[in-house]
Amino acid sequence: MEQSEKQALESARVRLLKAAGILFYNNGINGTGIDAIVQRAGVAKKSLYNNFASKADLVNQYLQARHAEWLGLYDRRVQQAVTPQQKVLAVFDAYQDHAEDDYERGFRGCGLLNAAAELTTGDVGRQAVRHHKEEVQAILAAHLSELIADEARAARMARQMAFLLEGAMARAGLEGSSVLVVEARRMASDMLETL
Repeated sequence: MEQSEKQALESARVRLLKAAGILFYNNGINGTGIDAIVQRAGVAKKSLYNNFASKADLVNQYLQARHAEWLGLYDRRVQQAVTPQQKVLAVFDAYQDHAEDDYERGFRGCGLLNAAAELTTGDVGRQAVRHHKEEVQAILAAHLSELIADEARAARMARQMAFLLEGAMARAGLEGSSVLVVEARRMASDMLETL
């Protein structure tokens, strides 16, 4: 394959993922058909099947992209953090950044959880979402273990903060605003002050 053909395929792949991401977030996975994705991406339907084995494959790639997107937000925030407390709060800040992104139809909550709600039990996409949530909790636990010598206690607090964060994101999605994520950050900060 020549370089120009490879670039054209990569470009179509990127356009398809971007279009799918917008439409899946706006309308849900089940509410978004292949025709809408290829139309929005401005590519032929054949391009979709040249880049993805199926709609399920496209969904899984979308979920991976959402995970990578959040990791990028977190990486930017944690690079500014100096103390372990600031590193914990960087997780909340990354979720706030996610909530304040420029969504076409406004913020509707965590795109990963929204997708998981549409997928059947045992679907590989649900496993990808679970992996993301477990990784966020592990990040919290790693930062908390710098503050708490007892690993079991650090893990419990990380789980509590993960639950606080998820609840805040769910409510923020209902309200279409990051206000509750900011409030959850304040609660987490108060918890950290007791250590």
